[in-house]
Amino acid sequence: MRHAGKIALVTGAGRGIGKGCALELAHSGADLLINDRPGSPDLSNTAAEIRALGRSCTQIEADVFSRSECERLVASALAAAGRIDILVSNPAYNNRSDFLDYDPDEFERIIRGVLISAFHVSQLVARHLVERGAGGKILFISSVHAPVPYARNAAYNAGKAGLNHLCRTIAVELARHRINVNAIEPGWIDTPGERAVFGEEVIRTEGHKLPWGRIGTIEDVGRAAAFLCSDDADYITGAILRVDGLIVYKDCAAEF
Repeated sequence: MRHAGKIALVTGAGRGIGKGCALELAHSGADLLINDRPGSPDLSNTAAEIRALGRSCTQIEADVFSRSECERLVASALAAAGRIDILVSNPAYNNRSDFLDYDPDEFERIIRGVLISAFHVSQLVARHLVERGAGGKILFISSVHAPVPYARNAAYNAGKAGLNHLCRTIAVELARHRINVNAIEPGWIDTPGERAVFGEEVIRTEGHKLPWGRIGTIEDVGRAAAFLCSDDADYITGAILRVDGLIVYKDCAAEF
């Protein structure tokens, strides 16, 4: 129960990696504020699973791609819980396309979702943490797409690479406030989004070809997140933790 008494805000928590992070924090004793896009069909299910673990959970629908919605999200979180100790920033959006055919508006939307939204929500939470003066944890969910130029993912690759540098820069600036700022680079993770793109057969077959013998799970990422958001990681800041089963050693021209 290393997060007992802590309050965590997790964005994109309806399903996939965000859900995995929220559930692992709840397993460790945290109470949750969970966010997903307006009209999300998944947020209530995540909340129910968290409450079944004996933790309190508040659902807040908001579109974190928008600054005004991020402001509303953080204000609603503080109104509901009184404070935030931990932020897990996990906005997720991608649309694979050949670079020569990439739609410019879609490119900008992906950058806004992957990088700019992370700036907005982390800045707002960081201001609260600094004002409280009790330290805190900020964790970004990045990707192995940050260091590896996977084909047909120009916008996502660029956004995640920028997110890593944003993480390190924020860590430098917030160190004097004892706010740990880190990121996780998940590899290929078994999420509903990946299953929609590739299908179960591809995920099972290709997973066996990876060095670790399988693709990752949301629990793999969630447990790493719970560690980095705990006091056990007090002396870790500005770090990018790869959770990928060595997937970065695959051919970067692969279309995934």
